[in-house]
Amino acid sequence: MTLLPRSPGTSRSAAPEPWERTARGANLLAEGGDLGVTIFEEITGLALQHGAINLGQGFPDEDGPAEILDAARAAISNGENQYAPGKGQPVLRTAIARHQERFYGLTPDAETDIIVSTGATETIASAILAFAGPGDEVLTFEPFYDSYGAVIGLSGATHTTAPLIAPEWQPDLASLEDSFSERTRVVVLNNPHNPMGIVFSREALEKVVELATRYDALIVTDEVYEHLTFGVPHLPIATLPGALERTLTISSAGKTFSLTGWKIGWLSGPADLVARVRTVKSFLTYSSGSPFQGAVALGLGLPDEFFTSVAETLRRKRDLLTEGLLSAGLTVNQPQGGYFVTADTSAIGITDAVAFARRLPELAGVAAIPVPVFCHPDGAVRTRSLLRFAFCKKFDVLEEAASRLSALQGKL
Repeated sequence: MTLLPRSPGTSRSAAPEPWERTARGANLLAEGGDLGVTIFEEITGLALQHGAINLGQGFPDEDGPAEILDAARAAISNGENQYAPGKGQPVLRTAIARHQERFYGLTPDAETDIIVSTGATETIASAILAFAGPGDEVLTFEPFYDSYGAVIGLSGATHTTAPLIAPEWQPDLASLEDSFSERTRVVVLNNPHNPMGIVFSREALEKVVELATRYDALIVTDEVYEHLTFGVPHLPIATLPGALERTLTISSAGKTFSLTGWKIGWLSGPADLVARVRTVKSFLTYSSGSPFQGAVALGLGLPDEFFTSVAETLRRKRDLLTEGLLSAGLTVNQPQGGYFVTADTSAIGITDAVAFARRLPELAGVAAIPVPVFCHPDGAVRTRSLLRFAFCKKFDVLEEAASRLSALQGKL
């Protein structure tokens, strides 16, 4: 059966269908209602068309540690190829619990306080869908990772935002307080932040906890870049006084171990909240990547030197790409963590980053993502001249990208 778009005057409700809410939440619907492709798909296509280096999408071009890969191969050979338990294999849940205690002093129960998921994206979606719906508000910081907007739209809740303010891109605490209301059901935190690369200050995190407590809101914290900070320690919000009882902490193997294609994520928090999220998650994918789970458990147990070396290597890559962006005449917002650096094109007379991103693959042989696509209209105005570049690539790729960017001004 083919479902056709509803026409005016039909007896069915004119309310947006779930897919429309999802598309609008991710900025995929034009004003006329036409459905577009994601900016990532569009920019990737332009990069391929012009032979450009694609620094738009945030995935590494190198595999993770050999011992983790070998463990996954062994698991496949040993027949671990059927469904894992719905909440994840015990070996991985135990490894996650030990990781949280080892690095942060948190002590989740591996049996009741942790679930394994198909990447962090699934647990973010499961958490929002478990607790928010029509009449509720879900608060994110802006700019926001596009999947947050999509899932909030799907849930039927209202997506509200608190702006990150230039030049430090930390939240303004007064604006943050104004962004909460009696309808705020969930606040989604992304720390370290994509796309802006900030690590939230303790003061900002404490304000989130204070306001979430005042309004009885849940905190869903996306911490996938937790081990990828540069000279700034990662502070999980769940470790702050008053936070643990209302916080769901999410992370994944993809970023830390350069294994984004495995899609192994996890969520931890109070048992009663985790059980409710699992109810939703069970009917999305049920279980995930059986042969990868034990391998990720091995990775979480690697020595501290592994985690510090990963961050240091990424810092050097950040600095290499930053040099190229500065040579291009751009103003750079130096990230404190994550995979991305944002650059302000207004320094070279460009005020429309979306249009410029479409020209850049042909103009400079490098592709990037415009930051306004991660915003609602007001936020898009505030970030209208910003581009996001991924530096989670091989050194030689970044060297070539930096060289191409350094010649940009001569081509404008």
